[in-house]
Amino acid sequence: MRAVVQRVSQGRVRIDGVVVGEIQQGLLVLLGVTHNDTLEDAKRLAEKIVSLRIFNDADGKINLGVADVGGGVLIVSQFTLYGDARKGRRPSFIDAAPPEIAIPLYEAFINAVRAQGIPTASGRFGAMMEVELINDGPVTLILDTKTT
Repeated sequence: MRAVVQRVSQGRVRIDGVVVGEIQQGLLVLLGVTHNDTLEDAKRLAEKIVSLRIFNDADGKINLGVADVGGGVLIVSQFTLYGDARKGRRPSFIDAAPPEIAIPLYEAFINAVRAQGIPTASGRFGAMMEVELINDGPVTLILDTKTT
């Protein structure tokens, strides 16, 4: 699994003009799934992201996690994270898992974040979504279960 994690002061997902997921302070997670990802990958990545200390403490040091600041997590499926643009001009997405693999793992990831007591919102798998965010910092990290 691959995730782009952004610290946000707010985030929102719209589908057909309707807000389907929204948070205030917290993390926006763009999540991609590849063919050999597992349920264990989903759980481990969720635990890693929730435990990241990327929020400022009272001294202005990046030292707190999302739970420490009372934040939420907004999760958006993003198969294009597995896009390969090394050849030509049109990216290949063959490394992205098909829906029958990706949907259960996307949902498992959402449930693993919720299980840690974090307010969680999400987009809708496979939908054309408009994602709005105010990146706080900015702070953006890329995590991959194959290297993390």
